[in-house]
Amino acid sequence: MGTAHSGVPDVLDALKDVSFPADKDRLLSAAREAGASDEVVEALRGIPAEEYGGREHVARAVRADPDLGHDATRRAERARHGGRPGVAQHLRDAPKTPIHEEFDR
Repeated sequence: MGTAHSGVPDVLDALKDVSFPADKDRLLSAAREAGASDEVVEALRGIPAEEYGGREHVARAVRADPDLGHDATRRAERARHGGRPGVAQHLRDAPKTPIHEEFDR
């Protein structure tokens, strides 16, 4: 089984009528009731089984395909700038520590 190809906005859209806090089972039920795509349901199946306090908490838990909708040029550009699939942009742009600078010498 492959990675679910669903973006966080799609997942959150399917959960727009959910009252929080809600657990994983409630989120899955709500997504199905809202007519969510199989990809959205699959993305929700991949989140940890815990209680979620809000949409932001769900957004952080959902694993979306980082290269979805990006062409080869965009992926290559990201790779040239130190990007790795699945790593958040704020982590990619972190300044180098003195140790990393020493390794680069």
